[in-house]
Amino acid sequence: MPKDTLTADQIVRAAIALLDEEGLDGLNMRSLGKRLGSAATAIYWHIKTKDELVRLAGDAVWDEIALPDLDTTDWRTATTAMATATHAMLTRHPWLGQAFGSHLLYGPNKARVDDHTLALHERAGFTPTEADQAAATLLLFTLGAALGPASEIALTRRLTRNGTDARQALADTMTHAARIAASYPRLRERIGTTGYADAPENTFHFGLHAILDGLTARLAQHTTEH
Repeated sequence: MPKDTLTADQIVRAAIALLDEEGLDGLNMRSLGKRLGSAATAIYWHIKTKDELVRLAGDAVWDEIALPDLDTTDWRTATTAMATATHAMLTRHPWLGQAFGSHLLYGPNKARVDDHTLALHERAGFTPTEADQAAATLLLFTLGAALGPASEIALTRRLTRNGTDARQALADTMTHAARIAASYPRLRERIGTTGYADAPENTFHFGLHAILDGLTARLAQHTTEH
């Protein structure tokens, strides 16, 4: 693709696909240029650095989050929908959680989601400060919940690059971990049943609704005080 027909949007979309496949460590201008059918130098006409490319890609994926209509959706339903969509997006793009800790990320798509999140909490009856706290709590929980799947993908990718049979390595590790866990009664009960070190099914939704129960209780407390 010649540089005069290459657009910044095309570059960002190709970068997202490359990041999804190879992770942050696999993103470089040469590989991206090959994917685009263009010389790496053509990319620099639009995006100057890898950090800038990660920032743009990291903001673009937030456009995947649908914003519920706050005039027709109650705050708890809206919050559940947005948190669930964010968790799914982070799972689809496991590099984003890592990028939060290594890059400065900002942009209009993330700002759009943040503003809508604050609006739905303020409409529910939270003060602006409480809305900030509720939004931050939900985002931190959602990021943490997506960390497990993302870490497994990143670890598998790293082991494979080093020539290791990732599946066998993970199986061997769990065998050793289970032997250690067998010395502890509650962990021993779970070996062979729920699976040692496996997250219980529906853990994300359990945690999300526990947080929402707490926020609902705080709203009820506001009503009682007033």
